[in-house]
Amino acid sequence: MADTSPAQAQAASPTTGVMVILSVKPGVTREQVMAVMPDEIRQTVQLYLNGKVREWYSRSDGRGAVFLLDVKDVIEGHAIMDALPLAKQDLIDHEYIAVGPLMPLRLLMTKP
Repeated sequence: MADTSPAQAQAASPTTGVMVILSVKPGVTREQVMAVMPDEIRQTVQLYLNGKVREWYSRSDGRGAVFLLDVKDVIEGHAIMDALPLAKQDLIDHEYIAVGPLMPLRLLMTKP
């Protein structure tokens, strides 16, 4: 077992991915979004097949989607999402959250 102090266990975790929460901008109509969706879906599927999209979900409120990207940082996540058709047409907002291992689990690895 590794000898890890509680302070080390609570340190910031390394980024292993980026969660992106997409929301349709206020005032954007369903028709505007649906006109772009065929291209958006094709390009998103390609990102999935290329290993950049790890998981993807619809928001239950119908206002967008949530993606878990396999990227090293938020900057790379921005570059990927900004290249998609909905973003290029300025129809959606993005929220980016860097994610990583649940670091408090390291406390289980410390010697009593």
